[in-house]
Amino acid sequence: MKSFKEEHIKLIFGLKVKQLRSRKKLSLQDLSKLSGLSISYLNEIEKGKKYPKTDKIIQISGALGVSYEKLISTKLDRELAPIAQILDSEIFKELPLDLFGLDLTRLVEIISNAPLKVNAFISTIIELARNYDLGQNEFYYAALRSLQESTENYFQDLENYAYECRKQYNFLKTKKVNSEYLISILEDSYAYEVKSLQNKSVFRPIRYLYKKKEQGHEIFLNPELTESQKCFVLSKELGYQFMNIEDRPNIAPILSATSFEMVFNNFKSSYFASSLLIDQKLLVGDLKKIVVNKKWNSREFLKIMQNFTDSPEMFMHRLTNILPKYFGIKSLFFLRFENKHKTNYYRLTKELHLSKLHNPHGNGLEEHYCRRWISIKVLKEMEQLRSKNDQVNPILRTQISNYHDSDNEYFLIAIARAKNRIPNTNSSIGIGFQVTSELKKKLRFWNDPSIPKITVNETCERCPIEDCKERAQKPTILIQQEKLNTLKTEIEKIIS
Repeated sequence: MKSFKEEHIKLIFGLKVKQLRSRKKLSLQDLSKLSGLSISYLNEIEKGKKYPKTDKIIQISGALGVSYEKLISTKLDRELAPIAQILDSEIFKELPLDLFGLDLTRLVEIISNAPLKVNAFISTIIELARNYDLGQNEFYYAALRSLQESTENYFQDLENYAYECRKQYNFLKTKKVNSEYLISILEDSYAYEVKSLQNKSVFRPIRYLYKKKEQGHEIFLNPELTESQKCFVLSKELGYQFMNIEDRPNIAPILSATSFEMVFNNFKSSYFASSLLIDQKLLVGDLKKIVVNKKWNSREFLKIMQNFTDSPEMFMHRLTNILPKYFGIKSLFFLRFENKHKTNYYRLTKELHLSKLHNPHGNGLEEHYCRRWISIKVLKEMEQLRSKNDQVNPILRTQISNYHDSDNEYFLIAIARAKNRIPNTNSSIGIGFQVTSELKKKLRFWNDPSIPKITVNETCERCPIEDCKERAQKPTILIQQEKLNTLKTEIEKIIS
């Protein structure tokens, strides 16, 4: 017999009572009269919140016409068996239910209303995950993205921690913090030793390693980190200590997460680092100066970024925190594409959608993203420049994109850069805003005639645009869909 946790035993008992009551077509009021127990008490039992004492179980079993032994057994019949399998699985252990305002009791109650169907649904999701090679890490990060989207990617408690840290170490009015000062804070306040990671090729993708010592801490930094990357890594470490976070990864990026808590704590330290390095009040003050302009000014935008950091990714991601909160711009998305030297394949490696309307999305299919997107165009431009000179400054471009056969328009900003630690690789960081009546009031430069307007689609394989000079692949998926639609039409003619 399987051993269940106490909370699970309560749930199973409550489900059995509810099932038996329903089979006998008894209301809670009917069962209350037959058992002599109050309706509210029985309701608490069925929801798995209370487990009755022996004498009360005898009263319930008598009212339901079943033996005491059968009622207390954790063995479930065929109808409820899927719930036992789910409770015994790792699913509930890994789902961060509390972060989404859910609890196990409510979720099992939903499942119990149609256990076979819900179990089949969950099994289908697991099977899809296996087929597309989506492992535990992908599940954790998908859950994290959903959490970010549900909060509009703004976390007041983490902003407060960062503010208190800046205040404590006296750099509230400083826009650009240097790595030497952060190292001194870690060494003096938290007994850190900062060392250099061995210069081995195997460590090239690693930003740093962390080691907890009996007295203090050690971190080994990749010697190829830029100044802005060092600052981010050191600020993350400061965040772990300042917020008293213990369940944390020892490596960045995380190679294999052991729990959602670890992934979430890593996110919290990253958010803290961005907030520490790019103070929200200082950034809001600078942004207010450019949003009122009728003309888009790329130089001014880059100047604001460079006043805080040399990292386009950290700056653009910080905008996803600030713009919804302080400017009411909520329909936005963040994308990071990567491209290897001399290849025609562009991989979407990071995304965040604060509105479900936006494309493109990452998926498990090897499709070709639309080459008309400014995020792809700016990568092509970077590739051309790097073929002549390996040392190229970041390139910023803007575009108004509208989807083919759609009224949706998006204002996009994309910055391309060379990835210093990954040879022959470029990346573009993009942020996009849906052009709505509200956005037009917030960003007065949205309709600057110097910004090109381009019709786009998601991927070449799904695109019906004819004579597209940028097309990288035939519309194979679209053709298949059209054939299927033709077949359905002909079948309908016969059977109708």
